[in-house]
Amino acid sequence: MNKLFFILTGLLFINAYCQEDTPIALNINKEEGMSYTPLSKMGIDSTYVYSKVDSIITNGIKNNAFPGAQVLVAKNGTIVFHESYGYHTYNNIQAVANNDIYDLASVTKIAGPLPAIMKLVDNGKLNLDQPFSTYWKPWKKIEDKKDMTLREILAHQAGLVPYIIFLNVVIKKNGKLKKRFVRTTPNFKFKKQAFDHLFVKNNFNLKMYRMINKSKVSTEKKYKYSGLAFLIFPKLIEQLTGQSYERYITEHFYHPLKAFTLGFNPKTKNQTNKIVPTEIDTLYRHTLTQGWVHDENASLLGGISGNAGLFGTANDLAKLMQMYQNFGVLNGHRFISEATLREFTKIQYPKNENRRGLGFDKPLIKNAELNLNEAYPAPEASEQSFGHSGFTGTFVWADPKHQLVFVFLSNRVYPTRENRNLYKLNIRGALQQVFYKALSTPKE
Repeated sequence: MNKLFFILTGLLFINAYCQEDTPIALNINKEEGMSYTPLSKMGIDSTYVYSKVDSIITNGIKNNAFPGAQVLVAKNGTIVFHESYGYHTYNNIQAVANNDIYDLASVTKIAGPLPAIMKLVDNGKLNLDQPFSTYWKPWKKIEDKKDMTLREILAHQAGLVPYIIFLNVVIKKNGKLKKRFVRTTPNFKFKKQAFDHLFVKNNFNLKMYRMINKSKVSTEKKYKYSGLAFLIFPKLIEQLTGQSYERYITEHFYHPLKAFTLGFNPKTKNQTNKIVPTEIDTLYRHTLTQGWVHDENASLLGGISGNAGLFGTANDLAKLMQMYQNFGVLNGHRFISEATLREFTKIQYPKNENRRGLGFDKPLIKNAELNLNEAYPAPEASEQSFGHSGFTGTFVWADPKHQLVFVFLSNRVYPTRENRNLYKLNIRGALQQVFYKALSTPKE
């Protein structure tokens, strides 16, 4: 069989998944951080923390889990640890810096469409238990989709297929891109920029929606992770708010949070932060992907999507996660109601062996009873905690019980997504556990 077929089929293992939007000017040169308190002033053994973290990260770099990474931890609303390690690539030229911008991959799901959805629930424009077809009209006439609720979709309980590889539609058998979908120069029909010298047809999103409409739905209602609806959410947000998806979340969340680096397509923005490279793409873009979204589906929608495409720094992610941990408030500004955030961050279908919240990931059921190698995330993470991971090697987690925000950023897909040692070595869980143990046993 054709080699390309195997390559594209292999993409089925990708945990990464779009929506057109117009770029907006963002002030992302200015980084306004959360307050910082040294570990020692918190009564924590900083020597223990630094030695443990250094050991785990160094082992990861040594075993090619990633060329570099950074860890940010906030306790009681103040940053107590933010360190960078290694380099952007294995050539050891550009060292990782704390203000570097990363492709956040599926962390986009809880940092992009989800805050907007929560606000729309607050405003009475969305109801979790109404059929999603009430708002997304094309599903009204689709028998296996017309009755599924937004709650089921957000908890990955609706039976939707995990993903569709839309790249199969635009690549010929010989590996070349079909000109009716992707061009190397823009014109009035091809305005969505997917990469340097790659422009996607403006209405390609409609083809994606049609393919999603035709996708099968499992009759067995159980946990199955799916990113399909997150491709639809940006257009839905646009329809319900009258603003573009990117503008809405920027004006209502990122700018009030002073999280100025959070945004899409940073290659097109006027900013000075270094952007960490992701993968050397051998299939679609045939070069290093940097400053453009790694996820192929998001790329085919011009880089602005609900499943992936968001970029940002650890500091700005920490602000968003701190707001979530505070149940909707940061620096005296209420973004989302406490009731809504508590609803979204609680486990929805525990009796169905589904650990998920609404959009948010949660610890494994009975996670505290597991050892580190079996647990997700660290066994010490409380049942109230929540977060999300990203395919490129990103991870964010908030724990209201312990007042602990944990952010881990890496580019584990460099130079290839075949690098899976980040998972095999359980680096994120091990790092998270260091802080739980240190914070629970303060220095005497």
